[in-house]
Amino acid sequence: MPRRPPRRPAEPSGSESRLIRTPAWAGLTRGDPVVISGSPRRAHWAFVAHVENRDTGEQWVEVVGGRAGEHMVRSFRPEQVFPPGGRPGTPPASLADAPQLPFG
Repeated sequence: MPRRPPRRPAEPSGSESRLIRTPAWAGLTRGDPVVISGSPRRAHWAFVAHVENRDTGEQWVEVVGGRAGEHMVRSFRPEQVFPPGGRPGTPPASLADAPQLPFG
């Protein structure tokens, strides 16, 4: 049986080249814990990347996690992403509104 030549990596399509994906955003780096507004309280999320579409200006934040035993990659609007913890009774500021907040 003849061997197939190795596959070459695919060239990025037009839509992929329009996306700017950065592994750091608003003081976060890959793996930093975050809280997502509107997700279940028992869900745990970690930052993966910040993505911006050059053509439309849309932005989103990719995170990984979920409830216990789950490992989902999800995307959320930047205003839904908050630092973990915070002081009781103090309304938190999203990382989109107040980037580079001290963690820990």
